[in-house]
Amino acid sequence: MIHFVLLISRQGKARLTRFYSPYGNKEKTRIVREASNLILSRPAKLCNFVEWKNYKIVYRRYASLYFMFGVDQDDNELITLEVIHSFVEILDAYFGNVCELDLIFHFHKAFYILDELIIAGEHQETSKQLVLRTLREQDAQADAANTESKPLSLF
Repeated sequence: MIHFVLLISRQGKARLTRFYSPYGNKEKTRIVREASNLILSRPAKLCNFVEWKNYKIVYRRYASLYFMFGVDQDDNELITLEVIHSFVEILDAYFGNVCELDLIFHFHKAFYILDELIIAGEHQETSKQLVLRTLREQDAQADAANTESKPLSLF
């Protein structure tokens, strides 16, 4: 089971956090701080898994962001790395060469993509094309709602 997903910049700022297990606000803050300090201090040549407390943190660095998943000790690390890579590929396909600013200014879309992939801490959708099609349909519905709700101009 995936307990948390963290996207952390190289400077240690949390860009996206999603928790799938119940934690209090103080514990969430502590998890983000301790996990990010642990991962950011690791040399690049080390493997992408680290055991931390009762979890295994599986992470991967893409450009200036670290994608970290906190999973159970007995979960398969390679499958988790594939989920991370799938998430990044969908972000890249949707935003077109995704960057950190895309995640900052369009965080609601990043959360929606993550929610399409992972439900209740379990990987649910494996088809990237299906997730992208769902995103395009959602965008089309939002555009249709925006054009219908615009007031008529008198001039």
